[in-house]
Amino acid sequence: MLFRSKDEFQRQHGLKLTYTPFLVRAAAEALRAFPVINASVDGSNVVYKRDLNIGIAVALEWGLIVPVVVHCEEKNFLGVARSIADLAERARTKKLSPDELQNGTFTVTNPGSIGGLFATPIINQPQVAIMGVGQIHKAPVVVNDGEADAIAIRTVVYLTLSFDHRIIDGAVADQFMAYVKNKLESWEESLG
Repeated sequence: MLFRSKDEFQRQHGLKLTYTPFLVRAAAEALRAFPVINASVDGSNVVYKRDLNIGIAVALEWGLIVPVVVHCEEKNFLGVARSIADLAERARTKKLSPDELQNGTFTVTNPGSIGGLFATPIINQPQVAIMGVGQIHKAPVVVNDGEADAIAIRTVVYLTLSFDHRIIDGAVADQFMAYVKNKLESWEESLG
C-alpha cells in the first residue's frame, strides 16, 4: 500500500520513497501521545523533552552513525523524508557537522536493511528508548474479511522497542508500539 505512488513521489519530489519516513512520522506521533518515551534521565530526575529530535541510525563501512532529524513535530511527511535523505547522504559522504549528531531524544535503527528480522538495539543514552526495525518482507498472515479468516500474503515488519525500565514500564512501552503499529497500518497523512 505505501509504495503505490513510489515513482510519482520520486518524479514530483526528487526523492526515493522508502519506509523510513513512515516509521519516523509514526514514531513522532506516538512520542507526542507518550511523552515519557521522549524523555531522559538526569541523575534522579526525569527530563521531559518538548522537541521531537529523532536520531536515524545510518550504516557506514566502519559502523553506525546517528544523525538527528530535529523538530520532527514541526515537519510533515515530505519534510521528514527530505531531512532523512539529506542527513543519510551527508553521513555517507562525511559531510555532517558535529551538531547534527547531538540532542536526539529518541532513535530509530533499521537492522532489517541488512537482513535481520528483528534486533534488540541498545539505548543511545541519555535517551530512554530506541525502536528497532526488522527486515520488511512478504509473509503469509491470517486476515479476516468480516466473515471468515483466510491466509493472505502481506508485507510485514517486526518492530522492537528497547527502553529504560527506570521510567518506562512495559504497559506504556506496549501502548507506544501499538500506537506506531496502528499509525502505520491505517496511514492517512499525505505524502506530499
